[in-house]
Amino acid sequence: MATTTASITTSPLHTAYETARDYLLDQRQGRNHWTGQLAASSLSTATAISTLALVRQHYQAAANEQADLPTINQLSQTIDNGLAWLTNHQNQDGGWGDTNLSYSNIATTLLVIAAFKLAGQESSNVKLLQAAQKYVDNIGIEEGLRKRYGKDKTFAIPILANAALAGMVPWKKVAALPFELACFPNAVYRFLRLPVVSYAIPALVAIGQARFFHRRPRNPLTWLVRKLTVNKSLRVLQRIQPTSGGYLEAIPLTSFVAMSLAATGRAHHPVTTQGVKFLMSTVCDDGSWPIDSDLATWNTSLAIKALDQNEADVATLDATTWLLSCQHTERHPYTGADPGGWGWSNLSGAVPDCDDTPAALLALDAIRRSDSFSTIDFPQLTTGAMAGIKWMLSLQNRDHGWPTFCRGWGTLPFDRSGADLTAHVLRALKVWEQEILAPGGPFHGKPEKLQQLIDNAFAYLQRKQNSDGSWFPLWFGNQDRSDEENPVYGTAKVLLAYQVWGKSENTTAQQGYQWLVNQANNDGGWGSGVDKSRNDDGQLCINCSGSSVEETALAIETLLTAPKSELTQNTLNKGLEWMIRSVENGSYKDCSPIGFYFAKLWYHERLYPVIFTVSALGVAMQRLNQQNKQN
Repeated sequence: MATTTASITTSPLHTAYETARDYLLDQRQGRNHWTGQLAASSLSTATAISTLALVRQHYQAAANEQADLPTINQLSQTIDNGLAWLTNHQNQDGGWGDTNLSYSNIATTLLVIAAFKLAGQESSNVKLLQAAQKYVDNIGIEEGLRKRYGKDKTFAIPILANAALAGMVPWKKVAALPFELACFPNAVYRFLRLPVVSYAIPALVAIGQARFFHRRPRNPLTWLVRKLTVNKSLRVLQRIQPTSGGYLEAIPLTSFVAMSLAATGRAHHPVTTQGVKFLMSTVCDDGSWPIDSDLATWNTSLAIKALDQNEADVATLDATTWLLSCQHTERHPYTGADPGGWGWSNLSGAVPDCDDTPAALLALDAIRRSDSFSTIDFPQLTTGAMAGIKWMLSLQNRDHGWPTFCRGWGTLPFDRSGADLTAHVLRALKVWEQEILAPGGPFHGKPEKLQQLIDNAFAYLQRKQNSDGSWFPLWFGNQDRSDEENPVYGTAKVLLAYQVWGKSENTTAQQGYQWLVNQANNDGGWGSGVDKSRNDDGQLCINCSGSSVEETALAIETLLTAPKSELTQNTLNKGLEWMIRSVENGSYKDCSPIGFYFAKLWYHERLYPVIFTVSALGVAMQRLNQQNKQN
């Protein structure tokens, strides 16, 4: 039996829900989907500036005559605007964090220093750069990067390459990347033991070539092989570049590629010019860049699912058609992924993955069950959903968990299986179970095989449970924890899978629920948020300010499905009171840097706290309505 909301009266809960719901609906801004807004990123801004500065250095006069390419003056103005933004967002300790709500870190600070150097603006920013250098010296470049990224070279090498281009470190400090391996078919990449994760192939090629040209290999055979594969691997880079010009729609990755080519005399190569166009098109009005263009598909899927409990007007034919149009229908040139999956955006640089795909499938299920959609005959919805299910099933790893992009890539961060991803897939499989077992479905006539798959996946989740009862997610973190993990997010997401498959009474799940109850803060919420303010000198001050909206909402939604107990009920009631207050005072819109992007790059998304709030309060409303009907 699930917990109730007996001590929370109907009126405040209903009012809070309607307030948050109406605000979320307004955020469509006249569209049939949600685009959202990613946080401005100091790291992205720094890498974009370095790229544009290097391109400016290597520009030829003829470049101005090429269609759609920025002029020297346009580049200079964009660079100056970005540096001004960075100047205004330096932290008190002299460093920079990934976002304006993030603590300083060695990676971002190094990249910002490099941007000022490459832009030729050291002399006019002496004090700023002295403070930044002091921050770096206290941590140490190599030691700091090693501590932050461990054995994963995916981001450490690009950072060092950017620093080498700025003259901050010698090229011998930049590990040589085997860019010649990109010439193999992507189907065999996972067998080649690449030193970077699956999504970093463009960086492998471009930075590998930059290192090759700046520091010749001592081994003559290695030099010959790489010399002979420069052009072929560059063609690979060009083939997998999306029409937008942005690899993964990501500003840092695209910047690392374009700056590497520009610095080796290829500022006018099509990959570079397309990358520059992408950077110029994604710069914000304030001069900064986000980490990615947008998360439109992800935000839309989450919003539709959040509104599933008590709202139906998002389940329109236009919204459904838009979501289905985001499904990949061809083999993806970047990862070699089969058709059927969804990426995080409808833009060309997005790649299908095993978090956005189950999110889309859960949204499609919410749509088909809505009152406004019940009279519409739309077979494409089920057809698309089954293609998505088959795509997910094909990605399951040997450990019976699900990875993000590619099956069998190994144990590097963000390539391995994840508990949050696996739980998300399990939830999607449950809502489409009937169709999966129906004639033509993936498991038609084989219910025992589906059951075995589910059992194996839950066995994986049990193995991944921490000794305290929690789970860590792959793509979300908490900067106020020393390990930067976010067990509140991970545990909440995993327990939702246990609930939908009727396993809430399982000992593993019980330990998870107990852990979640124990993590409630004294203020009634969960996790931690940040309070942003500025001192008299205009410097950013970041202070821990109790619970975060995102984590509190996730914990509440999960505990509303937990088996009933007095302790859970009391904790839940306090959490709901916290949530209702946050809506009443408007703080439910406050973001925390909860998201991990590629390579541990922090971000926050403007719609996350709102979507999570609507989802949690929507479940509470549903439980209360059910209780009133029973009474």
